[in-house]
Amino acid sequence: MYCKLQDFIVDFQQESEHTLKIFHHLTNESLSTRVYPEGRTLGTIAWHITKTIPEMSSYLNIEVEGPKESDPPPDNSNEIIAEYEKAAKSLLSEIPKKINDSMLDEEIEIYHEKWQLKSILYSLIKHEIHHRAQITILMRQAGLFVPGVYGPSKEEWKQYGMEPQE
Repeated sequence: MYCKLQDFIVDFQQESEHTLKIFHHLTNESLSTRVYPEGRTLGTIAWHITKTIPEMSSYLNIEVEGPKESDPPPDNSNEIIAEYEKAAKSLLSEIPKKINDSMLDEEIEIYHEKWQLKSILYSLIKHEIHHRAQITILMRQAGLFVPGVYGPSKEEWKQYGMEPQE
């Protein structure tokens, strides 16, 4: 959890860079990839990550530029990237105007429950990480290059002239 808003800001900036690193390897063709017939597509999950930034921020009374919950996923990966970048930058710009360290323990109603503000911020990041991991699986199935986030990916080990770890 966060004791200082600046800790969230640093985490969000880093995780946003990781998300964009992944998003930049998506192709328009890959957006329709899914694991099973009823499952979400790669594009739907990427769009879900993007839409969650303004959606969760609204509970904090922070107006963030970005897609609305009802906006359908684009069929263009560059559009998803542009909307994600806009939402992430907007959040980082607006959050210090509305929240300070002394507010982090305050409770807010979200999803019909009371959550501490610091829990909402923590969940926003963990939610993104969770879905980003799903995206990397779908990327492999789509035959895309999967970049490493917290260490080298299988593809990157090969680029380094090393055998991928099992």
